[in-house]
Amino acid sequence: EFVESGGGSVLAGGSLKLSCVGSGSKFDYGTIGWFRQAPGKEREGVSCIGTRDDRTHSVDSVKGRFTISKDTAKNTVYLQMNNLNPADTAVYSCAGVDYSCSGRAFVFTSLWGSWGQGTQVTVSS
Repeated sequence: EFVESGGGSVLAGGSLKLSCVGSGSKFDYGTIGWFRQAPGKEREGVSCIGTRDDRTHSVDSVKGRFTISKDTAKNTVYLQMNNLNPADTAVYSCAGVDYSCSGRAFVFTSLWGSWGQGTQVTVSS
């Protein structure tokens, strides 16, 4: 599984940078993505990145605020989150899928694997 870190508690407008570390085999996935799940809500895809190309995708609610990046040498995917607001409060997890990074990839959540335990992000107003 992947291992996430970097969560915490911040005030609205603040920033956090999450890290998702996988063993070498985890980067065999074609795409690695960040998901989040708020209390009482469905898990939703946030951003994804291709491991063998530079393709990225983010959902509309985080575009312009969140940036996904990768360091292949470190088997790590990052999620830089800026201008956070209370609606971003959730447990953030990462996972991999053998599917091209796109909005469509988030539709097939059952295809994603190696889920991490997640890291809590709490944004207060």
